[in-house]
Formats: sequence, C-alpha cells, structure tokens
Amino acid sequence: MGEIHIHIPVKLFAAISFGKGIAVSFLTDKIESLLGSIDSALEDFKVDDFTSYYQKEMGKDVTKKIISFSRLIQPDMLPEIKIATNKLENEFRNEDKRAVNIDPGYLTQAKIVLATTKDYSHRLYLAHGIFADLHMTWSANSYHTQSWTYPDYAQKATLDYFNNLRKIYLENLSGK
Repeated sequence: MGEIHIHIPVKLFAAISFGKGIAVSFLTDKIESLLGSIDSALEDFKVDDFTSYYQKEMGKDVTKKIISFSRLIQPDMLPEIKIATNKLENEFRNEDKRAVNIDPGYLTQAKIVLATTKDYSHRLYLAHGIFADLHMTWSANSYHTQSWTYPDYAQKATLDYFNNLRKIYLENLSGK
C-alpha cells in the first residue's frame, strides 16, 4: 500500500480570451487582485486564427493572453479558482454574452491541467461542478499535446511558453 502524501505545490496560470473593447490592463489588474501577482505572460495572439468557438459571443478579433502567477498553489484549489474566475467573467458580460473567458490551470513537472465546467471522456470530476482536463504531458524535454488539446495550445509559441514556464516553476520549487 502506498503512503498518502500532500502534493507538492503547482504553478498556476490563466488563459484569458477577450473580445474588442475590453481594457486588458483593467482585466489583468482584476485577475491579479484575485489570484496574486503575475510573473510571466505569453504575447497576446488572435484566437480566430485557431478557432471560431468564441465568435458567437465575443465577435471577431478575439484575443488570448496567457499569464502565470508567482504564488504556487495546491492542485486541489483549482475548483475554487475556476468558480472565482467564472464570477469575474460575469462582471464583464454584455447582456447574455461573455466578453471575457478565463481558463485557469496549473503546470507540474509532468503535465498541464485546465479547469473546465464541461464533462468529457478525458476529463475527471474534481468538485463543485468543475472538471480537470489533462491537456498536455511532459516527455523528451517538452510538453506534448493530446488529441483533444486546443489548437492554440498546440502552436509553437504556446508550447515554448509552457516549456519556459516549467523552468520558472522548477526555480520556484527550489527557492531560487
């Protein structure tokens, strides 16, 4: 029988998709006040180059920003964080349509996990209506996508960002 151990802390990040007219600095300030100081960011990119998923709600020219936070968290905090980011999304709603989508997740030495409210075959239920999506796994010195990985996460710039974020995470763990 294995012994039960508390998981080592993980690196929290958030992928933020937003439509035209959103004051990004105001949005990131709100996220920072909720989740802590930001320590890295992927350069913004156009989501429309990869999917039309958000266009119905947010229109064309949807932009994505991925940020990470200096504070490491316990992975079991993910459901509460997703609930809090969903509440923040609602502050930016325009009638029945979202203007902002915030997908929190975490990174470990071995994987990248996203929080979602949607169930599917590769998603495990956590708590309070929140599921964990195993989005990428680590091997051969890089994170690797799954067949269900979102196309914008599979692009080279995003993979490079997460590979670098893993280095930052390992430094965080070692106290450097």
